[in-house]
Amino acid sequence: MSYTLPPSTSLNYNSPINPTFPSSSSSQSLLKTPTFSFSIPSKLTLTVTAPKSSTTANYNDVAWLDEEMGQIKRLQNGSDVRGVAVEGEAGRKVDLTPPAVEAIAESFGEWVINGLVKEKGRPVEDVRVSLGRDPRISGGSLSVAIFSGLGRAGCMTFDMGLATTPACFMSTMLPPFLYDASIMMTASHLPYTRNGLKFFTKKGGLTSLEVEEICDKAAFKYANRLTKVSTLLRTTPTRVDFMSIYAKHLRDIIKERVNHPQHYDTPLEGFQIIVNAGNGSGGFFTYEVLDKLGADTFGSLNLKPDGMFPNHIPNPEDKVAMAVTRTAVLENSADLGIVFDTDVDRSGVVDNEGNPINGDKLIALMAAIILKEHHDSTVVTDARTSMALTRFITDRGGHHCLYRVGYRNVIDKGVQLNEDGVDAHLMMETSGHGALKENYFLDDGAYMVVKIIIEMVRMKLEGSNEGIGSLIKDLEEPLESIELRMNIVSELQHAKARAIEIIETFKTYIQEGRLEGWELDACGDCWVSDGCLVDSNDTPTPVDAQMYRAKVSDEENGQYGWLHIRQSIHNPNIAVNMQSTTINGCLTMARVFFDKFLIASGMDSILDISQIDKYIKSGNTD
Repeated sequence: MSYTLPPSTSLNYNSPINPTFPSSSSSQSLLKTPTFSFSIPSKLTLTVTAPKSSTTANYNDVAWLDEEMGQIKRLQNGSDVRGVAVEGEAGRKVDLTPPAVEAIAESFGEWVINGLVKEKGRPVEDVRVSLGRDPRISGGSLSVAIFSGLGRAGCMTFDMGLATTPACFMSTMLPPFLYDASIMMTASHLPYTRNGLKFFTKKGGLTSLEVEEICDKAAFKYANRLTKVSTLLRTTPTRVDFMSIYAKHLRDIIKERVNHPQHYDTPLEGFQIIVNAGNGSGGFFTYEVLDKLGADTFGSLNLKPDGMFPNHIPNPEDKVAMAVTRTAVLENSADLGIVFDTDVDRSGVVDNEGNPINGDKLIALMAAIILKEHHDSTVVTDARTSMALTRFITDRGGHHCLYRVGYRNVIDKGVQLNEDGVDAHLMMETSGHGALKENYFLDDGAYMVVKIIIEMVRMKLEGSNEGIGSLIKDLEEPLESIELRMNIVSELQHAKARAIEIIETFKTYIQEGRLEGWELDACGDCWVSDGCLVDSNDTPTPVDAQMYRAKVSDEENGQYGWLHIRQSIHNPNIAVNMQSTTINGCLTMARVFFDKFLIASGMDSILDISQIDKYIKSGNTD
């Protein structure tokens, strides 16, 4: 199935995006069309060409219908939608097609409208939804499909053009926009062939269960619309410039909180800050935030949006991204380096000595800053963080809540804790997703960097000559750390059930004492038990994927490490993470896990355990 545009249309959404943002903040200028290298005709017919077999398909054929619906349901990736949008991946077919995206967008529009009707207790009109996107080459055709779906649902649509994920949420919060909902089209750090959708209302990002509900409805639409031949985009989406307002919002925060005694409007004078945008959406932070605040940004990298991502993966966890940023910082004697992912909901930094700060180090840095402001705060992280990070947080008066992997899980746990009376100001996953209570619990890589920059300037004003990395100089690193994967040997439709069976069996083995010295971890301060998975408060959050963390001890060392096992929410595999504070501690845990669980339980018969086997054998030859 594919969309075909009439030759007469002037639509060219696959052209590079070169937006020109007006500087005026008036509402009239914001609704003027910024300069883009594409145009949308006022009336556009989108033709859907269905497979020949679909014209004679028997809708009573349950197996066929289930497969059509399954194509949409499999696009869900936790609280996002992701898929292959462009050919080019070996062994993967394009599944995030315009018809699929249109069905999902229509279902999201209906979901938003129904929610507002329920909230207000009356019919609603003029429901307004914005759309932003990163520079991926598939963004053009999929944007048209999204506008078509939203329009079919009865929504007014607004085109933000090149944008960031946090900006899409903020478009629901900042006047004069105040949209009812927003969609960001991005696949984060994944290859150019992928794309996806993230959904927001004024309440924040949607949960996995909410996205599942939307995808279920979209699956019915998709399966039953195969014989339709055309849709009509009756109204052109209104183009708006939100990014300039979002950038001003960030500038104002820096100016107000630094409150520089000599140059209030240019508090970054005298600082050199290098940005590596990875050819994603983050270049605006250089031009619209740092430059206008007086910073020297010479030496910045990969600022031009390019949906092919020609230089490296836009990802603060990527070693190449951090390495080239480190080199730029050292060559230019810069004060700070910044690495954004594609859609700027994550970031990492490099200090003035060239030390990369991501993962546990970035969480520690943000915790150090936040605990200066909120001395007794709880810090929520996923359960793959180190024992040293827990000590770092508690040594500063904070509390550490270890929780489920998944940035949405971590953020929602922080929201829940605050609702239950536990003061939690920072929620952060090791991937770099970080949210703050003061910023709508939004995972915003740019806002995280803003907090770091403010602290850097304050330190200078207080007379310190040390860089931002000095705040985490006493953070210990684990001696060993490794992640291994086990593919599930099963048909795709049975993989999820198999994964749950394996992980629950692992839990049983620990509870029955079959793995000596192993114990399910727990976090008493925030009512999380059973291996950092289960909420034991009055309103437990539903589990979207099975996972457990076990702490591992022996008589000689006490607790020396942990093992975390989790079900992938999108791929048919299980991830195993281990950390140890002793030499060969991960190898010891891997041997016990292999011999006394995988083999003893028979789970090796439904798992490809070659990675773990290879790791153990490589250790035996040392």
